[in-house]
Amino acid sequence: MGASQPVETVRREVAHIGKSVVVKGELSGSEDLYLDGEVQGTIELRGHNLVIGPNGRVRAEINARDVIVEGKVEGNVHGADRVSLRKSAVLAGDITTQRIMIEEGAYFRGQIDVNKDGKADTSAEPKRELAQNAAVPGNPGQGALLDVKK
Repeated sequence: MGASQPVETVRREVAHIGKSVVVKGELSGSEDLYLDGEVQGTIELRGHNLVIGPNGRVRAEINARDVIVEGKVEGNVHGADRVSLRKSAVLAGDITTQRIMIEEGAYFRGQIDVNKDGKADTSAEPKRELAQNAAVPGNPGQGALLDVKK
């Protein structure tokens, strides 16, 4: 069979905030972050990823490259590349991103602004998708309700 080929893996630095940690104020960094605790204020991780774990409780404006929500968020979320709401996610706030993914069972209340080129739409009447109460827990057959405003 011969010698095995080395497997190259990309290792990124990931900071971790545990479920017993509470942060009030501005949270910023230049590495990816896994947040399972509580944050109130702002989260700035431009160019980096943010994962809000199942125990995460966030009341903040969020700005990151990729945002994955498994916990609870109150506040607006800007994901420069992608925002993903997992089935355990509860998000009350507006989302601005290029790509969005909402799993069945996730709760979302707010507006979604999908930017194809990564820049905010500055036209007088921007197109917005309104998804309210997407797959509300206790109503398993309900999917995301999208109402495109023009």
